[in-house]
Amino acid sequence: MSVPDFQSLMLPVLRAMAEGDVNAVDLRARVADAVGLSEDDLAEMLPSGRQTTFSNRTAWANVFLQRAGLIEKVRRGVYRLTEEGQRALSDPPQRIDMRFLERYPRYVEWRQRSAAGGGSSAGESAPFLEVSPNGASTPEEQIEKSYQALTGTLEGELLDRVRELSPAFFEGLIIDLLIAMGYGGGRADMGRAVGKSGDGGIDGIIKEDALGLDIVYMQAKRYAADHSIGRQDVQSFAGSLDGVRATKGIFVTTSSFTKGAVEFAERIAKRIILMDGSGLAKLMVQHGVGVRVRATYEIKRVDEDYFSE
Repeated sequence: MSVPDFQSLMLPVLRAMAEGDVNAVDLRARVADAVGLSEDDLAEMLPSGRQTTFSNRTAWANVFLQRAGLIEKVRRGVYRLTEEGQRALSDPPQRIDMRFLERYPRYVEWRQRSAAGGGSSAGESAPFLEVSPNGASTPEEQIEKSYQALTGTLEGELLDRVRELSPAFFEGLIIDLLIAMGYGGGRADMGRAVGKSGDGGIDGIIKEDALGLDIVYMQAKRYAADHSIGRQDVQSFAGSLDGVRATKGIFVTTSSFTKGAVEFAERIAKRIILMDGSGLAKLMVQHGVGVRVRATYEIKRVDEDYFSE
């Protein structure tokens, strides 16, 4: 099974505290056991890769239950049921979710304060306004989904723009990207575009060391999305590497590679990396080539160490 949404975890979280004070680690273990999650389920990560989905959703279920007054923090990382929480479990509903929590004045007050931008006593603020009672995503998941949507749109725009470039500019762009990725030690003077008539299929060179003892050769093909690179093109590039006694190459295109091209590159002794249009756009965004920061948002949390007495 997959990890339940954070509202579906509210009742299991509440029940996990029925035996007394519980720390965050044991709480997650009890909830995972109660809902029958596998090791693979527990290892599932948010898109950012910085936190597991289960930990994130359990934490948010905890936050909402606290704001309703059903549980309380005893000390750092330790929680217990309140009298209100005990009453809720004495005749437990089939499900506890945001609509259920609306019966508690503390929860309603917190939501209203968040909607007004006033935050709460624990430092939470307006992002809670965006959590729909019918929603399955936590605030972090919503932010990450929005980020992915914006990034996906940006990558599409980048690829369209790159396809409009002259061949010479495109080749220079690839060199800039490889330098930004750390090839040549990140030094601009370690790479250059050489593409021209009679170039033997080599469009760029990156020296991986100052003496040029290890060199990566590059070929760049600026094609429309429906013009795939086939095996013959990759085989020809491999032959070009033979002509310069090289064993490493990067073949970049704004389109895609056929299955035959990919299989050929995987089989040969030379190390040839194939970078298609989608991969190119992602790397440009990741390494800041052809893009600039429009806005930066910081997500902060309470510094528990500061408040330790």
